[in-house]
Amino acid sequence: MPTTSLPLKELLQQVDDIARRAGDAIMQVYGEEDFGVEHKDDDSPLTRADLAANAVILDGLSQLQPQLPILSEEAVDVFAGPDAQGRYWLVDPLDGTKEFIKRNGEFTVNIALIEQGRALLGVVFAPVLKTLWKGAEGEGAFCVDAEGRSEPMQVSTHQPGTPWKIFASRSHLGPHTLAWMEALGEYELIRMGSSIKLCLVAEGKGDLYPRLGPTCLWDTAASHAIINAAGGQLLTPEGVELSYADTSETLNPHFIVYGGTLPE
Repeated sequence: MPTTSLPLKELLQQVDDIARRAGDAIMQVYGEEDFGVEHKDDDSPLTRADLAANAVILDGLSQLQPQLPILSEEAVDVFAGPDAQGRYWLVDPLDGTKEFIKRNGEFTVNIALIEQGRALLGVVFAPVLKTLWKGAEGEGAFCVDAEGRSEPMQVSTHQPGTPWKIFASRSHLGPHTLAWMEALGEYELIRMGSSIKLCLVAEGKGDLYPRLGPTCLWDTAASHAIINAAGGQLLTPEGVELSYADTSETLNPHFIVYGGTLPE
């Protein structure tokens, strides 16, 4: 059962609705010829879709009870910190902007609820796929397909003697990650953008997702909650679970997403 006093089941459905509305805002821009691509100080791309989704999410979350601070990738400067109980919303309005620009459909809306550094609740929506993944502590994890069918999710156990099924970033696959995978032995590699990779591990469609490169808090929090709710883990290479307590440092350490089996 949840260790929090927050109404997670109710909030999960409310955030589901907000993520879908943000996805609608993204798709309006996706259908246009010009996305209005700019670049931030770190050279990462920013489009009108990022900003449109951000506006929908900030408006939606601000109307929920209890009212909690919101840390969004597109509104970092206005975040004053978690509340007195260490609670806040952590948002990536459009995860996978590079994939959005490439028009390959591999981008998501990510919304997470954090308490005392833990990702308690997460919703990830892929607007092109019309698929939503969600999970919360004590409530389980679910995949809702394009027809609205909701199925519970559970990570799978790797079968000895078979290749490891590994997800990796489409846009970021460095030598450290390749070396880590080679050390496992035989593996099958699937490259994909955004948080979809982590959600597919939660569905039991893969064993691992190593990310030995830079990511930010908002990139992982929603899918982290889903992975946990599906019985998996998201750990640093040293075996420590990722924490979202320190919002003064938005960069994550390296991490590995595990399904039902940790390699020896």
